[in-house]
Amino acid sequence: MERLAEMSAPTRELAAFVSRLSWADLPEEVHEVLRKGFLDALGCGLYGTLTPSGRILAGHARERGGAEEATLWGEGWRGPAESVALCLGTQIHAFELDDYHSGAKLHPGAPVFAAAVPLAERLGADGRALMTAAAAGYETAIRASLAAGAVGVRRRGFHLTGLCGPFGAAAAACRLLGMGPEETANALGLAGSQAGGTWAFQCDGSETKRLHAGRAAQGGLLAAALARRGYTGPTGVFEFWDGGFLSAYGGGEGDPARLTGGLGSRWETAGVSFKPYCCCGSTHSTIDAVLSLREAHGLRPEEVEEIEIFNHSVVKQQCSWPYEPVSPLKAQMNIEYCAAVALADGAAGPEQFSPGRIADPGLVALARRARFTVDPEIERVYPAAFPAKVAIRTRDGRELRAEVPGPKGSPQNPMSFAEVAQKFRQLTAALLDAEAQESLIGDARGLEGVEDAGSVVGRLSRAPARR
Repeated sequence: MERLAEMSAPTRELAAFVSRLSWADLPEEVHEVLRKGFLDALGCGLYGTLTPSGRILAGHARERGGAEEATLWGEGWRGPAESVALCLGTQIHAFELDDYHSGAKLHPGAPVFAAAVPLAERLGADGRALMTAAAAGYETAIRASLAAGAVGVRRRGFHLTGLCGPFGAAAAACRLLGMGPEETANALGLAGSQAGGTWAFQCDGSETKRLHAGRAAQGGLLAAALARRGYTGPTGVFEFWDGGFLSAYGGGEGDPARLTGGLGSRWETAGVSFKPYCCCGSTHSTIDAVLSLREAHGLRPEEVEEIEIFNHSVVKQQCSWPYEPVSPLKAQMNIEYCAAVALADGAAGPEQFSPGRIADPGLVALARRARFTVDPEIERVYPAAFPAKVAIRTRDGRELRAEVPGPKGSPQNPMSFAEVAQKFRQLTAALLDAEAQESLIGDARGLEGVEDAGSVVGRLSRAPARR
């Protein structure tokens, strides 16, 4: 039965889709996701230049040097597209701000745009070509995760952005390079050998998670470049019975039909979510619930006896443990801290995850008054949706409850382009003046009309900065 799956050749079907995709094939809902996704990637990437991981990767790229093919955002430095992609993917993902897909449990924008933008710059591609490539990349990465069985893959300790990001980056690169179905199938096969990344960073709060998106972008470009030169990869990389992606990572739970079902008519890209908070997406609906109770009842931390968080068992595995102020990454992943800081500050932005704030004694004590309960109703719907329930019990005996069907920024409660633009302004306020910000927002809003996508990042690198 397993070997029969190879006969259906879903990898080749996906490769054919990628190689033939055109701007005219994309519905307006996908256009809108990509406009927002591009602007969000720019904002997250620029903010990422201020982070330790972003600075380290940029320094590494500059030291290595090489052909001046693409621009490192905000730096003015030019280098090989693959080196730039490694930096950009890490920087976009550097502070838990980038877009995500709830069902696939991955961040598609970081690896896809980190690969596609430098390559588009190198090729002189226009905005429509960039958006078409990005659509191919988003759809490929998301479908790869869905087909593997995202929840099971996560339970086994793998980071899906690192695993599926190379497929998305390779697909975007193949589309920009105009590669045919056979070359694209080989590139996807090669991308499968670039897949990697575990959740071990979760145990000590290390920075490895940020790097996974950068390596995915770099690996996808490498896979496409080699396939274009005739290097072969397994053209059934998803479905092959021995070491294929679904058998290797899916653990018997994969479904090849999810890779190609409704391909070209049902767009998984339309389900992408954008983040108003800089922490794990699985915590966002809990933050929304806490903020709603804070606003409705004027709650203060000293009034709170206990915060009970109801969510899925995978969220418990991924985001719940007795809080200790170890690192910003550790705080960004901890749902008890996220609930506590939302209640205390009424926000969950970069300031709430600074080294000083995450160690505040009062906030640490409040986080330790939070506890997690697995909820049977949420267990049935996650990760297709990221709902939450919260109960706050006060010292005067009240119990206040809130339920959120989906977090702000999700398809259930989407962020508009204007809201993504406001997020961009906030993230780049220390880096760009208002004129530069509005120019980039305009580029993203009208991306399909941009004649040279590389000119956007060229202007970005020359924009007046406020470092």
